[in-house]
Amino acid sequence: MTDPIKPAGVDVALLLEGTFPYVSGGVSSWVNQIIRAFPDLTFAVVFIGSRRSDYGDMRYTLPDNVKHIETHYLHDDLGSASAHDRKTGMAGDTEGFARMAALHDTFRSGGDALDLFGAACREISPGGRVSLDDFLRSEASWDIVTDRYRKYCSDPSFVDYFWTVRIMHQPLWQLARVAHGLIPAKVYHSVSTGYAGFLGAMLAQSTGRALVLSEHGIYTKERKIDLYQNEWIRDNRNVFQKDASELSYFRQLWIRFFEWLGRLTYGAADPIIALYEINRLRQVADGADAARTRNIPNGVAIHKLAPLRAQRPESVPPVLCLIGRVVPIKDIKTFIRAMRRVVNRMPEAQGWIAGPAEEDPAYAEECRNLVDSLGLNDNVRFLGMQKIDELMPKIGLVVLSSISEALPLVLLEGFAAGVPAVSTDVGSCRQLMYGLGEEDEALGAAGRVVGIADPQALADAALELLGDPVAWVSAQQAGIARVERYYSDTQMFDRYREVYTQALAREGRNAGGCPFGHGAR
Repeated sequence: MTDPIKPAGVDVALLLEGTFPYVSGGVSSWVNQIIRAFPDLTFAVVFIGSRRSDYGDMRYTLPDNVKHIETHYLHDDLGSASAHDRKTGMAGDTEGFARMAALHDTFRSGGDALDLFGAACREISPGGRVSLDDFLRSEASWDIVTDRYRKYCSDPSFVDYFWTVRIMHQPLWQLARVAHGLIPAKVYHSVSTGYAGFLGAMLAQSTGRALVLSEHGIYTKERKIDLYQNEWIRDNRNVFQKDASELSYFRQLWIRFFEWLGRLTYGAADPIIALYEINRLRQVADGADAARTRNIPNGVAIHKLAPLRAQRPESVPPVLCLIGRVVPIKDIKTFIRAMRRVVNRMPEAQGWIAGPAEEDPAYAEECRNLVDSLGLNDNVRFLGMQKIDELMPKIGLVVLSSISEALPLVLLEGFAAGVPAVSTDVGSCRQLMYGLGEEDEALGAAGRVVGIADPQALADAALELLGDPVAWVSAQQAGIARVERYYSDTQMFDRYREVYTQALAREGRNAGGCPFGHGAR
């Protein structure tokens, strides 16, 4: 989907994979914040999704300064490959495919692949020497696939290898078409590596303009978690071939693919922004140039949330609220199991789950069944999406049971509204709860941090705070002090104003672009 009338160009093109404006959540809320914070800049939104059927209507109203939006679904066309297979007789450009093979070999050896990536961009762009048709059905493509199967694949199924390679790489040609047809932008800004980052790297290569990368979580880490859990990835080794200590070949192949996309994005992006220091160091370990990295933590609208403190009742409501999507990475089941222990000790306690359940209906159903099997139907409620300003005054604790987070906005929103928290020890949650450095730590604990997938510890930490008004108030005051000092949205916006100003200045110097992609039109 694109605009009926394209504008001549924009200041910033946001490259968004599976987030704003079709998916609710912390990253999407942050994107909405950023766009609205800079009404003097014009934005384009490029949404990259899996399949059209995976998404409903927009969850956000587009700000007036979004002048262009287009949506692309990378997996809707994968089934069309079989139609291409019925054609025969294509030799393919052996020199073009040799460049592709050299790029893969460089990644495998750990070498610098940026120059080869630039050449690959030219080859797969519209009008290049290696079309999608060539990839899907040429003899040159077949030769490379079969050669690499023989050299590297430890899984006995060539059929599964063949289709994995196709499914993995076919979206890259679609992204090349997107890059070729996108309206001009002075700056590109991706909110992840992955496919969106790959698109950003192509655009930076083809135009010479700045690519800003803001990673909330580390994309490759989160994809690894998904890949460990996915059941559709085949493992055809027999019982004698399998080693319990080794991942299956196809899981390893997918992991390397996303690591490859990450390295390409890091190679093209400047600056590379993390939310906190641990993630910045992870970016460097994954291939980012340390000199290009920096931290810009999330921030919240304290002036909007602070008045909610006066709306709180005199006594602390015995309500534990998990605010987030009902998906496995949020580990909703641990929260539900923790509620069984909480209710055993505090029968009046309520557990609210405030977030969309449509993203993974099967998992949401499993969570509802767990509530039923634990006899918690009177104590645990699925609320769907809620307005923060209506929710916060009614709850006693914000709870996060996630197995992966970055710097969760919901904790900061809770602190600003006067609600302490209990969280798993993921991402920057320990930093948010207890502080970073002597001055920050002196503010006190804004809640409690517990281990991952430990419902007993989660329950006990919540009961400690809800059962001790003095401890609860101490945590509330620490959270308010910390968010006001370090995590206001005005601080975040000032830092991004600097990022955009510097990137736009580089655009003026690099206006000539490179001799392919946009520069060829």
